[in-house]
Amino acid sequence: MSATKSEFIWKRKHLVGLDELTAEEIIHILDTAESFREVSTRSIKKVPALRGKVVGLLFFEDSTRTRMSFELAASRLSADTVLFSAKGSSVAKGETTLDTVRNIEAMGVDIFVIRHSQAGAPHMLARKLKASVVNAGDGSHEHPTQALLDIFTIRQRLGGVAGRKVAIVGDIAHSRVARSNILGLRKLGAEVVAVGPPTLVPSAITAMGCDISHSLDDVLGEVDVVNMLRIQFERFGSNLFPSVREYSRLYGMNVERLARCRKDVLIMHPGPINRGVELTSEVADGPNSCILQQVTNGLAVRMAVLYLVSQGTE
Repeated sequence: MSATKSEFIWKRKHLVGLDELTAEEIIHILDTAESFREVSTRSIKKVPALRGKVVGLLFFEDSTRTRMSFELAASRLSADTVLFSAKGSSVAKGETTLDTVRNIEAMGVDIFVIRHSQAGAPHMLARKLKASVVNAGDGSHEHPTQALLDIFTIRQRLGGVAGRKVAIVGDIAHSRVARSNILGLRKLGAEVVAVGPPTLVPSAITAMGCDISHSLDDVLGEVDVVNMLRIQFERFGSNLFPSVREYSRLYGMNVERLARCRKDVLIMHPGPINRGVELTSEVADGPNSCILQQVTNGLAVRMAVLYLVSQGTE
C-alpha cells in the first residue's frame, strides 16, 4: 500500500458491502478494529467515540448474535441505541420499509444498522437517507461485518491473509457470509476454494475469483483455514441434498478429517452451529477452533465500522 495507516483518510459514510471497498479500505477497518480490541478487556468497557450519537438497530429479519454484537459495540462507543423489530411494527401493518426508516430517522438517528431478507435493501436505504447505513446482512447477498471479523481473526491467528488458502464449506449458493468472505479474502490476496455438493455450489461463483471443489477430503491438506457454513434449514430445508446424515458424512468436519489437515489449521464457523452436522463437538470445542474468538473479534470490528461511518462524508 502506498499510504500508511496514519495517512489514510476514511471517506465512506455507509458500509453496505465489501464488493465496493478497496483492499486499502478493508485493511484500514481491520487496523481500526485492532485499536478498539483492548476496550473489551478494561474494567470499564467504554470509550466516548460516539457519545451523543444514536444508532438504530433495524432488524427486519430475526437475529440474536449479530444484533447483540452491534448493540454492545454501539454501547462501548457510548452511543445511544434504539431497537426495531419488524414483528408487530408498522411494516407488519403495511407501511413500506423506506417510510418506516425515514420516520425513525426523523427522531434523530445518526447510524442505521440494517438486516433485511431482501437483497439490496441497505443499498436502497443508503441512497435515500441522510444517516449512515451499515449492512448487517441482506438476503443472500452480503454480510460484510461477518466477513470482516472472519478476516480479522485469520490475520490475528496466522499473521496475515495474503497467500493463505481458505476453504468455505457448505451452502455457497445462498450464503451472504460466503459471498462477503470471498470478496474480502480475494481483495487481500488469499486463495479461496468453495466446497460443497453441486446443488449448493453454483459454477458461476468462479466469476468471483474462487475455485470449486465438490470433495472436502480433496482440499483438507492444502488449506490454512476451513470456514464451515451453517445449513440454513429454516430457509431451505434439506431438499438440496439427499439427507442430513449424508451431508454430514461428506462435508462435516470431524476428528478424522481434522487429523488430515495441517496441524495449525483454523476451524471457523459464523454460528449458530448445527452440532453433528457441520461440525462435531470435538472439533467445535477443540484447539483448532476459533469460533468464540470470532465472536469476540466481532465486537471490535463492529466498533470500528460504526466509528468510521460516523466520520464519513461520502
